Amino acid sequence: MYCEECKVRPATVHLTQIINGQTMQTHLCEQCAAKKGASMFNLNIEPGFSIPNLLGTLFGNVYNMQEVSTPAVLSTTCPNCGMSFERIRQTGKLGCSECYSAFARELEPTLRRVHGNSQHIGKIPKRGGGKVMLKKKIEELKSRLQKAVAREEYEKAAEIRDEIKRLEKEME
Repeated sequence: MYCEECKVRPATVHLTQIINGQTMQTHLCEQCAAKKGASMFNLNIEPGFSIPNLLGTLFGNVYNMQEVSTPAVLSTTCPNCGMSFERIRQTGKLGCSECYSAFARELEPTLRRVHGNSQHIGKIPKRGGGKVMLKKKIEELKSRLQKAVAREEYEKAAEIRDEIKRLEKEME
């Protein structure tokens, strides 16, 4: 899909406006979005504005506030793809799925701040969503059961076990 303004570059910014119950969608490239954003909201957007730069600053600001930006942290690399944390801060993009594990300590505060949680929950489909919810609840209870057993809270563990059995019967 091409930009609706210039009709040359691919549309990478998708705006949805709802005014008096009517939905209007606009698909723009980064350059046209920056121009439109400046005129729509009277913003002074820098010429170097881009979504990756925006994401990169989210990672950078957390570390400036917490003073964790040590050279050792910035120079560590993902063992799978070789991406450095410094590069992640610059681009706002991770190199591979292993980057989440390699930089877990560094990414955790940013993910919590941006998403409100550091664990992906995802959307639940309307059809069949009940089973998905039950599965997630059972997984959570199994995790709580293991923790209760580790803390030697056997009465609590028995309650959790019974709840798991009840939910598993509902699944059938």
